[in-house]
Amino acid sequence: MMRGQKTLVTVVRRPGGDLATNTQPLAPIYTGWMRQTPLIRGIFVLIEALVLGIKTLLYSAKVSLEEEEEEISGKQAGIMVAISLAVAVVLFFLAPLFLTKLFNIESPVAFNLIEGVIRVAIFILFLKLISLTSDIKRVFAYHGAEHKAINAYEDGAPLEVEAVRKYPTAHLRCGTSFLFAVLIIAIIVFALIGLPSLWLMALSRIILIPVIAGIAYEVNHFAGRHTKSRLVRAILAPGLWLQSLTAREPDDSQLEVALAALRQVIEADQSKEAAQVSS
Repeated sequence: MMRGQKTLVTVVRRPGGDLATNTQPLAPIYTGWMRQTPLIRGIFVLIEALVLGIKTLLYSAKVSLEEEEEEISGKQAGIMVAISLAVAVVLFFLAPLFLTKLFNIESPVAFNLIEGVIRVAIFILFLKLISLTSDIKRVFAYHGAEHKAINAYEDGAPLEVEAVRKYPTAHLRCGTSFLFAVLIIAIIVFALIGLPSLWLMALSRIILIPVIAGIAYEVNHFAGRHTKSRLVRAILAPGLWLQSLTAREPDDSQLEVALAALRQVIEADQSKEAAQVSS
Protein backbone atom coordinates (compact mmCIF):
# COMPACT_ATOMS: atom_id res chain seq x y z
CA MET A 1 0.00 0.00 0.00
CA MET A 2 1.33 3.43 -0.97
CA ARG A 3 -0.12 6.74 0.16
CA GLY A 4 0.47 9.75 -2.04
CA GLN A 5 -0.49 13.40 -1.58
CA LYS A 6 -4.03 12.85 -2.83
CA THR A 7 -4.19 9.15 -3.70
CA LEU A 8 -4.06 5.74 -2.06
CA VAL A 9 -2.86 2.80 -4.15
CA THR A 10 -3.05 -0.84 -3.11
CA VAL A 11 -1.44 -3.55 -5.23
CA VAL A 12 -2.00 -7.21 -4.42
CA ARG A 13 -0.63 -10.32 -6.14
CA ARG A 14 -3.46 -12.62 -7.14
CA PRO A 15 -3.17 -16.40 -6.68
CA GLY A 16 -2.44 -16.69 -10.43
CA GLY A 17 0.58 -14.39 -10.15
CA ASP A 18 -0.74 -11.24 -11.84
CA LEU A 19 -1.26 -7.98 -9.94
CA ALA A 20 -4.55 -6.41 -8.88
CA THR A 21 -4.42 -2.63 -8.45
CA ASN A 22 -6.87 -0.50 -6.49
CA THR A 23 -6.52 3.28 -6.79
CA GLN A 24 -8.66 5.56 -4.65
CA PRO A 25 -8.65 9.30 -3.94
CA LEU A 26 -7.93 10.12 -0.31
CA ALA A 27 -10.84 11.54 1.68
CA PRO A 28 -10.58 15.24 2.69
CA ILE A 29 -9.99 14.25 6.32
CA TYR A 30 -6.61 12.81 5.26
CA THR A 31 -5.54 15.77 3.09
CA GLY A 32 -7.21 18.89 4.54
CA TRP A 33 -6.08 21.52 7.03
CA MET A 34 -6.43 19.18 10.03
CA ARG A 35 -3.84 16.85 8.49
CA GLN A 36 -1.43 19.81 8.20
CA THR A 37 -1.95 21.50 11.59
CA PRO A 38 0.75 20.84 14.23
CA LEU A 39 -0.35 18.75 17.25
CA ILE A 40 -3.75 18.07 15.66
CA ARG A 41 -2.29 16.22 12.66
CA GLY A 42 -0.83 13.45 14.84
CA ILE A 43 -4.34 12.41 15.87
CA PHE A 44 -5.43 12.13 12.24
CA VAL A 45 -2.27 10.25 11.29
CA LEU A 46 -3.21 7.64 13.92
CA ILE A 47 -6.79 7.44 12.61
CA GLU A 48 -5.53 7.28 9.04
CA ALA A 49 -3.11 4.46 9.82
CA LEU A 50 -5.89 2.40 11.41
CA VAL A 51 -8.61 3.04 8.82
CA LEU A 52 -6.50 2.78 5.67
CA GLY A 53 -4.46 -0.11 7.06
CA ILE A 54 -7.54 -2.16 7.90
CA LYS A 55 -9.23 -1.37 4.58
CA THR A 56 -6.06 -2.39 2.74
CA LEU A 57 -5.80 -5.68 4.64
CA LEU A 58 -9.46 -6.46 3.98
CA TYR A 59 -9.03 -5.69 0.28
CA SER A 60 -5.89 -7.83 -0.01
CA ALA A 61 -7.66 -10.72 1.72
CA LYS A 62 -10.57 -10.51 -0.73
CA VAL A 63 -8.22 -10.44 -3.72
CA SER A 64 -6.31 -13.44 -2.37
CA LEU A 65 -9.62 -15.29 -2.04
CA GLU A 66 -10.60 -14.09 -5.55
CA GLU A 67 -13.52 -12.03 -4.24
CA GLU A 68 -12.24 -8.71 -5.55
CA GLU A 69 -15.65 -7.54 -6.70
CA GLU A 70 -16.88 -7.22 -3.11
CA GLU A 71 -16.76 -3.64 -1.82
CA ILE A 72 -15.50 -2.80 1.67
CA SER A 73 -18.19 -0.72 3.34
CA GLY A 74 -17.56 2.19 5.67
CA LYS A 75 -19.46 0.30 8.36
CA GLN A 76 -17.10 -2.67 8.06
CA ALA A 77 -14.05 -0.45 8.36
CA GLY A 78 -15.60 1.46 11.26
CA ILE A 79 -16.30 -1.72 13.24
CA MET A 80 -12.77 -3.01 12.66
CA VAL A 81 -11.24 0.32 13.71
CA ALA A 82 -13.36 0.43 16.87
CA ILE A 83 -12.34 -3.12 17.81
CA SER A 84 -8.66 -2.37 17.08
CA LEU A 85 -8.73 0.78 19.21
CA ALA A 86 -10.44 -1.00 22.09
CA VAL A 87 -7.90 -3.84 22.05
CA ALA A 88 -4.98 -1.38 21.84
CA VAL A 89 -6.26 0.72 24.76
CA VAL A 90 -6.80 -2.33 26.97
CA LEU A 91 -3.55 -4.07 26.04
CA PHE A 92 -1.12 -1.14 25.91
CA PHE A 93 -2.61 1.39 28.34
CA LEU A 94 -4.97 -0.19 30.88
CA ALA A 95 -3.17 -3.52 31.36
CA PRO A 96 0.20 -1.86 32.22
CA LEU A 97 -1.60 0.44 34.67
CA PHE A 98 -3.29 -2.40 36.58
CA LEU A 99 -0.14 -4.53 36.54
CA THR A 100 1.93 -1.67 37.98
CA LYS A 101 -0.72 -1.03 40.61
CA LEU A 102 0.00 -4.49 42.04
CA PHE A 103 3.45 -3.29 43.22
CA ASN A 104 2.00 -0.65 45.59
CA ILE A 105 4.48 2.02 44.44
CA GLU A 106 4.03 5.39 46.15
CA SER A 107 6.39 7.52 44.07
CA PRO A 108 4.63 9.00 40.96
CA VAL A 109 7.93 9.04 39.03
CA ALA A 110 8.78 5.42 39.85
CA PHE A 111 5.19 4.32 39.18
CA ASN A 112 5.09 5.86 35.71
CA LEU A 113 8.56 4.63 34.79
CA ILE A 114 7.67 1.05 35.72
CA GLU A 115 4.31 1.34 33.97
CA GLY A 116 6.10 2.65 30.88
CA VAL A 117 8.61 -0.21 30.90
CA ILE A 118 5.75 -2.71 31.19
CA ARG A 119 3.90 -0.95 28.34
CA VAL A 120 6.90 -1.12 26.01
CA ALA A 121 7.59 -4.74 27.02
CA ILE A 122 4.00 -5.73 26.20
CA PHE A 123 4.27 -3.95 22.84
CA ILE A 124 7.50 -5.72 21.90
CA LEU A 125 6.17 -9.08 23.10
CA PHE A 126 3.00 -8.54 21.07
CA LEU A 127 5.01 -7.83 17.91
CA LYS A 128 7.22 -10.86 18.48
CA LEU A 129 4.25 -13.18 19.03
CA ILE A 130 2.25 -12.09 15.98
CA SER A 131 5.40 -12.27 13.83
CA LEU A 132 5.53 -16.01 14.50
CA THR A 133 2.56 -16.62 12.16
CA SER A 134 3.31 -17.13 8.47
CA ASP A 135 0.69 -14.63 7.29
CA ILE A 136 2.05 -11.82 9.47
CA LYS A 137 5.60 -12.66 8.39
CA ARG A 138 4.50 -12.04 4.79
CA VAL A 139 2.78 -8.80 5.78
CA PHE A 140 5.96 -7.62 7.52
CA ALA A 141 8.03 -8.60 4.46
CA TYR A 142 5.75 -6.50 2.25
CA HIS A 143 6.20 -3.70 4.81
CA GLY A 144 9.95 -4.00 4.29
CA ALA A 145 9.42 -3.91 0.52
CA GLU A 146 7.46 -0.65 0.86
CA HIS A 147 10.29 0.90 2.86
CA LYS A 148 12.95 -0.21 0.38
CA ALA A 149 10.95 1.24 -2.51
CA ILE A 150 10.41 4.59 -0.74
CA ASN A 151 14.05 4.79 0.36
CA ALA A 152 15.14 4.21 -3.23
CA TYR A 153 12.69 6.80 -4.58
CA GLU A 154 13.85 9.43 -2.08
CA ASP A 155 17.45 8.67 -3.04
CA GLY A 156 16.67 9.19 -6.73
CA ALA A 157 17.39 5.57 -7.68
CA PRO A 158 15.62 3.81 -10.58
CA LEU A 159 12.41 2.12 -9.47
CA GLU A 160 13.60 -1.34 -10.51
CA VAL A 161 14.08 -4.43 -8.35
CA GLU A 162 17.83 -4.62 -8.95
CA ALA A 163 18.36 -1.00 -7.86
CA VAL A 164 15.96 -1.10 -4.91
CA ARG A 165 17.13 -4.37 -3.39
CA LYS A 166 20.17 -2.81 -1.66
CA TYR A 167 18.19 -0.23 0.35
CA PRO A 168 17.34 -0.75 4.05
CA THR A 169 13.98 -2.00 5.29
CA ALA A 170 13.80 0.73 7.97
CA HIS A 171 12.37 4.18 7.32
CA LEU A 172 12.23 7.25 9.55
CA ARG A 173 8.52 7.92 8.91
CA CYS A 174 7.41 4.37 9.66
CA GLY A 175 4.30 3.90 11.78
CA THR A 176 6.21 1.55 14.06
CA SER A 177 8.53 4.37 15.11
CA PHE A 178 5.50 6.62 15.60
CA LEU A 179 3.83 4.07 17.89
CA PHE A 180 7.04 3.62 19.86
CA ALA A 181 7.21 7.40 20.33
CA VAL A 182 3.61 7.30 21.61
CA LEU A 183 4.57 4.73 24.26
CA ILE A 184 7.60 6.72 25.43
CA ILE A 185 5.87 10.12 25.52
CA ALA A 186 3.00 8.52 27.44
CA ILE A 187 5.43 8.03 30.35
CA ILE A 188 6.09 11.79 30.53
CA VAL A 189 2.45 12.83 30.09
CA PHE A 190 1.10 10.38 32.67
CA ALA A 191 3.84 11.37 35.13
CA LEU A 192 2.41 14.90 35.15
CA ILE A 193 -0.88 13.53 36.48
CA GLY A 194 0.70 12.01 39.58
CA LEU A 195 -1.06 9.22 41.45
CA PRO A 196 -4.77 10.05 41.76
CA SER A 197 -7.43 7.38 42.34
CA LEU A 198 -7.28 4.29 40.15
CA TRP A 199 -10.38 5.18 38.15
CA LEU A 200 -9.00 8.65 37.36
CA MET A 201 -5.72 7.11 36.25
CA ALA A 202 -7.58 4.65 34.03
CA LEU A 203 -9.65 7.46 32.54
CA SER A 204 -6.53 9.52 31.85
CA ARG A 205 -5.00 6.57 29.96
CA ILE A 206 -7.94 6.77 27.55
CA ILE A 207 -8.72 10.46 27.10
CA LEU A 208 -5.07 11.56 26.82
CA ILE A 209 -4.25 9.23 23.90
CA PRO A 210 -5.03 11.94 21.29
CA VAL A 211 -2.79 14.41 23.15
CA ILE A 212 0.05 11.88 23.29
CA ALA A 213 -0.39 11.00 19.60
CA GLY A 214 -0.23 14.69 18.68
CA ILE A 215 3.00 15.23 20.61
CA ALA A 216 4.56 11.99 19.33
CA TYR A 217 3.93 12.93 15.71
CA GLU A 218 5.56 16.34 16.16
CA VAL A 219 8.62 14.74 17.78
CA ASN A 220 8.95 12.28 14.88
CA HIS A 221 8.31 15.03 12.34
CA PHE A 222 11.04 17.22 13.85
CA ALA A 223 13.46 14.31 14.13
CA GLY A 224 12.88 13.31 10.52
CA ARG A 225 14.01 16.77 9.39
CA HIS A 226 17.16 16.81 11.54
CA THR A 227 18.63 13.36 11.00
CA LYS A 228 22.19 14.69 10.75
CA SER A 229 22.17 15.52 14.46
CA ARG A 230 23.77 12.82 16.63
CA LEU A 231 21.28 13.50 19.41
CA VAL A 232 18.34 13.09 17.04
CA ARG A 233 19.80 9.89 15.58
CA ALA A 234 20.20 8.52 19.11
CA ILE A 235 16.56 9.35 19.85
CA LEU A 236 15.43 7.66 16.62
CA ALA A 237 17.56 4.54 17.14
CA PRO A 238 15.11 2.53 19.33
CA GLY A 239 12.25 3.09 16.87
CA LEU A 240 14.44 2.07 13.93
CA TRP A 241 15.56 -1.02 15.83
CA LEU A 242 11.95 -1.93 16.51
CA GLN A 243 11.30 -1.89 12.78
CA SER A 244 13.46 -5.01 12.56
CA LEU A 245 10.36 -6.78 13.90
CA THR A 246 7.78 -5.18 11.60
CA ALA A 247 9.73 -4.57 8.37
CA ARG A 248 11.44 -7.76 7.25
CA GLU A 249 13.65 -8.45 4.25
CA PRO A 250 11.38 -9.04 1.21
CA ASP A 251 11.94 -11.26 -1.80
CA ASP A 252 12.00 -9.94 -5.36
CA SER A 253 8.33 -10.72 -6.02
CA GLN A 254 7.34 -8.61 -3.02
CA LEU A 255 9.58 -5.78 -4.21
CA GLU A 256 7.81 -5.92 -7.58
CA VAL A 257 4.45 -5.39 -5.85
CA ALA A 258 5.75 -2.46 -3.78
CA LEU A 259 7.33 -0.82 -6.83
CA ALA A 260 4.14 -1.24 -8.85
CA ALA A 261 2.20 0.53 -6.09
CA LEU A 262 4.77 3.32 -5.84
CA ARG A 263 4.84 3.95 -9.60
CA GLN A 264 1.05 4.03 -9.68
CA VAL A 265 0.72 6.50 -6.79
CA ILE A 266 3.35 8.81 -8.34
CA GLU A 267 1.51 8.71 -11.67
CA ALA A 268 -1.88 9.30 -10.02
CA ASP A 269 -0.66 12.28 -8.00
CA GLN A 270 1.03 13.81 -11.04
CA SER A 271 -2.19 13.40 -13.05
CA LYS A 272 -4.18 15.18 -10.33
CA GLU A 273 -1.66 18.04 -10.22
CA ALA A 274 -1.81 18.39 -14.00
CA ALA A 275 -5.62 18.42 -13.91
CA GLN A 276 -5.64 21.14 -11.26
CA VAL A 277 -3.24 23.29 -13.27
CA SER A 278 -5.24 22.92 -16.50
CA SER A 279 -8.51 23.79 -14.74
